Amino acid sequence: MIEIKPGPIRNCRITIPGSKSYTHRVLVAAALAKGESSILNGLKSEDTQLTIHALRQMGVEIVEDKDRWRVTGCGGGFAPRDEAIHLGNSGTSMRLVTALAVLGEGKYILNGTKRMHQRPIGKLLDGLTQAGAHAQAVKQNACPPVVIDGQNLTGGRVQLDCSDSSQYLSALLFIAPCTQNGMQIEVIHGPVSRPYIDMTIEVMAWFGISVKRKAYSFFSVNGGQVYQPTQVIVEPDASNASYFWAAAAITGASIAVKGVHSQSRQGDVGFVEVLRQMGCDVKKFNDEINVTGRLLKPIDVDMTHMPDLVPTLAVVAAFADGTTRIRNVGHLKVKESNRLHAVAAALARMGIDVETHNSEITICGGKPRGAVIDTYEDHRMAMSFAVAGLTVPGVFIRDEACVNKSFPFFWEVFETLYRSGK
Repeated sequence: MIEIKPGPIRNCRITIPGSKSYTHRVLVAAALAKGESSILNGLKSEDTQLTIHALRQMGVEIVEDKDRWRVTGCGGGFAPRDEAIHLGNSGTSMRLVTALAVLGEGKYILNGTKRMHQRPIGKLLDGLTQAGAHAQAVKQNACPPVVIDGQNLTGGRVQLDCSDSSQYLSALLFIAPCTQNGMQIEVIHGPVSRPYIDMTIEVMAWFGISVKRKAYSFFSVNGGQVYQPTQVIVEPDASNASYFWAAAAITGASIAVKGVHSQSRQGDVGFVEVLRQMGCDVKKFNDEINVTGRLLKPIDVDMTHMPDLVPTLAVVAAFADGTTRIRNVGHLKVKESNRLHAVAAALARMGIDVETHNSEITICGGKPRGAVIDTYEDHRMAMSFAVAGLTVPGVFIRDEACVNKSFPFFWEVFETLYRSGK
């Protein structure tokens, strides 16, 4: 457990690591290519290491140099694996690797933590089955562990429910070019988190793959396309930038995050516009975005496509004068923790009136008090509520090492916010 001590916060420019979402996707595309790709500034975290370990177990050669990974892909022909592949509590790893496994040889078993056994994957398995795969949940409960029989996938038309996660669609899109007939994917519900679909298609294009689409409702990918090896520089992580923009919002400091730009495909860049609505001053430049805190006001906002930032927004809302309503975030219940419950419990412990109802949360801002914050081993809970401790004495974060999932050096970077150190 770590104590967050209030102190004078300086105006500063922050450097953060590469995007977790882009890193996962670039690793997958490089694994599907035939030849060597180079990945610079990829995020080295618990989740991305799980993806790397899984790919290595499936026959992909990944060499880590000081500042890059060199990935020699299998061209979609993955090696057989007798032992189960463990993917921890990385939902992205589980869903993307599940799809990759259907292209491999033999039987694959993909497993994870106790929490992963509660996270849904059935709608992806249904989509894979429609495309000709043999993929099922071991316990027939639509959750991992899953078992996949690799084969020469035919593809074809798929109706896909993406109301839980956009990752189901990303997973199918990545393997579609490697199928005999390609895929025509009709999205019948959702997708939530739409910007992540744009990121997937962008990464596929970097590796030479073409995708035709009608907005977010229909996607067509020709079979027989070949991923071409390439070099990619991963841009900084906008989700991780949010904690420092939030720090500016509640302290009144001026904090810029370097390397993040408003044209990014990362949907979480849009968080600065939410902060602008709450009264913050936002300045965008080609190579950074700066937020300066002002008197905070409540808002009514739909966070369907920025669900990972709901904990961060909830913390900022706790300092606003009035009631903030965050809508359409029911899919937070199946994240690393049940984030709707976790956020509400933490705010209530800090003396903030909060209510959850189906897919929304309302927060009545006021004067938060110190509390011990249970993270439920959820990295975003730890980092979001650490921000509250910048101005509120007595904030303690349990299991602070859970930030290793996405931002291993978070606490070191967080320390640089203080004017003269703690």
